[in-house]
Amino acid sequence: MSLKEKKILIIIGGGISAYKALDLIRLLKKNYADVKAILTKSGKEFVTPLSITTLTKNKTFEDIFDKNSEAEIDHIALSRWADLIVVLPTTANFMTKLSIGKAEDLATTVLLASNRDILLVPAMNVRMWLHKATQNNLKILQDYGYLFIGPEKGEMACGEYGEGKMSSPRQIFSFLKNYFFEKNLVKNKNLKALVTTGPTREYLDPVRYISNESSGKQGYEVALALKKLGIKTKLIAGPSNFISSRDLKIKKIISAKQMMNEVKKSLPVDVAVCAAAVSDFRPINKSKNKIKKNQANLSSIQLEKNPDILDYLSKNNKARPKVVVGFSAETENVIQNSKIKIKEKYCDLIIVNDVSKKDSGFNSDYNRVSIIDKKGKIKSIPRNKKSFIASTIAKIILDKLLINDKNIN
Repeated sequence: MSLKEKKILIIIGGGISAYKALDLIRLLKKNYADVKAILTKSGKEFVTPLSITTLTKNKTFEDIFDKNSEAEIDHIALSRWADLIVVLPTTANFMTKLSIGKAEDLATTVLLASNRDILLVPAMNVRMWLHKATQNNLKILQDYGYLFIGPEKGEMACGEYGEGKMSSPRQIFSFLKNYFFEKNLVKNKNLKALVTTGPTREYLDPVRYISNESSGKQGYEVALALKKLGIKTKLIAGPSNFISSRDLKIKKIISAKQMMNEVKKSLPVDVAVCAAAVSDFRPINKSKNKIKKNQANLSSIQLEKNPDILDYLSKNNKARPKVVVGFSAETENVIQNSKIKIKEKYCDLIIVNDVSKKDSGFNSDYNRVSIIDKKGKIKSIPRNKKSFIASTIAKIILDKLLINDKNIN
């Protein structure tokens, strides 16, 4: 794929690998990309503004208070100009600054002000990369939505060997080609998704209902992640307290029956993600008035099964989505039960979480999941923010959608 007219902003950090930014700029310009660069104070120790300007054919930006261009407000103008921002090398110090939201120079201010995707390219000594502080910062930045490539294993400038070597300019270039290929393909295909989330409530009377502890946060984050990838996404949400996003179409419902009706109205779609914790049962009869405890006959409450939304979507011969994803909340035999479920429901993926864990799952910002496909292949994601897990799930879904269309030269 050509990168013609793609606008890429490169932020050059302070590390010995900074010189590789020049090779990346050459590759990008050779493929007709429009490139601008910010040279940090420490980056200036390794490459010169003149060499960068010569290659980019654009001004090299250095100072946030440039008297010759401050009227343009560079940190805002540059953050909006770019289609993608690349930071290389991303040092341990730079990762720390980004993890705490520092805005102390032009580079960090642009990144904090940006509404674009940002690719970080780490490069540092192996011990620095493996240090708990750096790994914690990595998790924070992934949760913020930063993209990463590398680091690789190899011999470093310090003479040591291990993980910490910066990805090569060609590896970064391939990543960028693939990134824009997917963006263009999603845009051209006009892909649509529906996501269900939250609990449902099945009322016994005007006051009491059958429900569960689902907060709806995981499904909400999945919907946001799909939307961020360029997929038109509709979220069908049971009673939840998450903060709505202006960028996301949300339809609120209460009961499983209402959720099923809304799902049917939303078809056809390319992707369906059933993250809702739908109540399996509902009362056959709902009392019009509050049931008084001195009048209640507890043995007389009769239940019936609710509609199975996942089963309906997976086995819908007329309007089956291309990718159907189910969620499996289990307390025991988690993987075994979920493998049975994926076969019974005919879905493409099952996202499994153990809701017996107290530090993740229901009513938490964190989760730990295993993603199982139809062949039984399992990808486990250890405890992390639900937003990070959602981004991983969304990327797997997108790869499944585009697998037959990928033929990048």
